[in-house]
Amino acid sequence: MTRFGNCRPYLETIIEESLNQLPFDTCMVMTPTGNYYKGTKYQRGNCGVSIVRSGEAMEQGLRDCCRSIRIGKILVESDSDTHEARVVYAKFPHDIADRKVLLMYPIMSTGNTVIKAVNVLKEHRVAEDNIILSNLFTTPIAAQTITTAFPLMTILTSELYHIAPNHFGQKYFGTD
Repeated sequence: MTRFGNCRPYLETIIEESLNQLPFDTCMVMTPTGNYYKGTKYQRGNCGVSIVRSGEAMEQGLRDCCRSIRIGKILVESDSDTHEARVVYAKFPHDIADRKVLLMYPIMSTGNTVIKAVNVLKEHRVAEDNIILSNLFTTPIAAQTITTAFPLMTILTSELYHIAPNHFGQKYFGTD
């Protein structure tokens, strides 16, 4: 396991808390012993979208909790000269406009990548208040940028710190 690979429990905790933000219904659950208890189940229409590559580190945690959840992907690259974000690839469930979206991106330094990704989701008619950003670390600048741009979007993060680690995806997957 890579040095960053052992951060998986933290990623899973963020995903689990993100799932707590999704709408649910109460239901009666029958146990294997035939007893009933009052439980909950997610309402239909949830999905995840990972911002490639680092967001893919959060996918397994989402799959562990929700095996059948649909997951889309978006690849946003920054121009090395202008630092302008541009979308290279985007693939979403066909009915994403009708879904709650867990947007997975563990590390935010500036927020530019997330802004581009959210704008693409909005172009696909996803309502801003149907997007939940799942994040591990962010800088105060990125948090301010995102909350200013998208005040209706829910953001979950574990830590605000003035420096965010770079190249999380490469370090997590051991390709740095």
